[in-house]
Amino acid sequence: MKSRVKALRVVRHGLVFSGLVAVLMGTTSPLSHAQDVTSREGIALQNQILGLKQTLSQMQASQGEGGALPPPSATPATGGGAANGDLVSQLLERVNTLEQQQRDMRGEIDQLTNDLQQKTAALSKQMADSQFAAQAGAGAAAAAAPAAATAADTAAAQPTTPDGLLSAGKAALQKRDYDTAHDNAEAALKNAKGAFRVDAQFLLAQSLAGQKQYRQSAVAYYDAYRQSPKSGRAPDALLGVTASLLALGDKKAACEALGKLNKEFPSPAPRVAHAAETFGRKGNCNG
Repeated sequence: MKSRVKALRVVRHGLVFSGLVAVLMGTTSPLSHAQDVTSREGIALQNQILGLKQTLSQMQASQGEGGALPPPSATPATGGGAANGDLVSQLLERVNTLEQQQRDMRGEIDQLTNDLQQKTAALSKQMADSQFAAQAGAGAAAAAAPAAATAADTAAAQPTTPDGLLSAGKAALQKRDYDTAHDNAEAALKNAKGAFRVDAQFLLAQSLAGQKQYRQSAVAYYDAYRQSPKSGRAPDALLGVTASLLALGDKKAACEALGKLNKEFPSPAPRVAHAAETFGRKGNCNG
């Protein structure tokens, strides 16, 4: 009698468990339900539940008729009490197995749901980043277009002839933009000839002196004098040599350059004569 009571309890437990499994399978999301139905584990679990329900139905029918409970296994029982005990043990074991399978499947469902949410979030972030990069690239291209146009206009306005380069260099020299004057002078020297070349060399020396590169400016001034020693630029070139050497502190060499100026140009222009007198006092050339 006690064995049958236990069996009835197991039957009720199985029916409750079957109802829970049915509810669980009916309340999951459409995606999870589709995965459960189509998976092999879900089909196998449903078959086991159906088999258990059939066994329980048979047990209920047998009990109502007053008959013996049918054994779920093929092994013949030696006695009624032993058969009932084996039946209860087997049913309990099967219920525990199904419960564990249910927990495993619920864990798999939760894991799949979490993976899907993470992948969806990652995809949304990637799409947002792509849209931001595209908008930023379009904005940078739009901002770069005016700058490129300005650079092209500046390049187009840049002089290329020796005369144009000299004019631009002299204008930069007046603004004390010695770097630009230096670049224009070097560019003009590449193609300048005759008087243009002497002027370009003199502009180069002036830009070097403005940059306080006095040793290089002294050489550049002397090259301007050497290219045309009888031209109107020659006295100014020798004055530039004298001034650069005085800036370096080489008074002896400065006085030699000033003596060459006084010897070759004994009657210079008043401007040149005044500058030579001033440089002579600074270098103590008459002492």
